[in-house]
Formats: sequence, C-alpha cells, structure tokens
Amino acid sequence: MTGCGILPTDVQDRGSAPTVRIPPPTKTIFLLRNGKLMREPADVEDDTVDSVLTALFDASAHPLGDRDTALRGFTYLRTRNSINPPQRDEIQLPRTSTLTVYISGDGTLTKLGMAQIVCTAQQDAAFEVVKIVRENEGRPPKDEGRHTCPELN
Repeated sequence: MTGCGILPTDVQDRGSAPTVRIPPPTKTIFLLRNGKLMREPADVEDDTVDSVLTALFDASAHPLGDRDTALRGFTYLRTRNSINPPQRDEIQLPRTSTLTVYISGDGTLTKLGMAQIVCTAQQDAAFEVVKIVRENEGRPPKDEGRHTCPELN
C-alpha cells in the first residue's frame, strides 16, 4: 500500500495509442463532360504533378458516370521538368519552365486528350509549357508537341 491509500497495480495494456489518419490531398484533374473539359476533384497520393497525372490516367480505368476521358488506351509513364536545369561544365543551362510528360499507347491522341494532360499539369503554375512525348516499345519516341492549356481549350 502506498501513502495515499491506492493499491499499486501491474501495467495494463488497454489498446493501441490514438493516431490520426490524414486523408490524401485532393487535387483537380480535367475530365470531359459533353465533349468539353471539366474540372473534377481527385484524391492523389501527394502534392506533386506526377501524382496528379497518375490520377488523371487512372480515371480512365474506372466508370466515370456522366464524365468521360480521351485518354483510354494511354498510360502515363513519367515526367521530366526543366525548372531546375542541371549544371554542366560550370555553366548553368538556361532556366525554362517546360514539363515533359511521357505517355505510351496506340491510337490517336486527340486535341481533347492533349488538353486533359496539359491543363491538369499546368495547374502547377511553375510550368509555362507542357511537352508530350509518346514512347512505345520497339518504336522511336514520338513528339506530340508543346502546348499550353489556353491554346487547347
């Protein structure tokens, strides 16, 4: 017995410690409704342009209800940006703000499909231009051009 009249007890496990689960961030992707670009919320893994583009291309694998996508049959591969260009031989290469989006897939990449990619990527204000390159195994890369959202919209 202790001095305050309370009997000591053994340590008792009452469950795991309380934790907070933070939901994934929500960003905007561009899908189609009645043949026009529409902003749609999308849960993304993180705040990067890669994560947002992954969500855009993943949407084509799910039922979209009254929405649609022009990206069916295409796969998002990766991006490369030139915001922080590498330094070579003590010379800093020119700073540009082009994001190159690499995709794969057969078929025609329509203007609406390009607009979905470009407008989704350009929500990151750092990118003035989005270049799309299609890479399919066994074929040379195909440059689909450099675009801005206003030009395609």
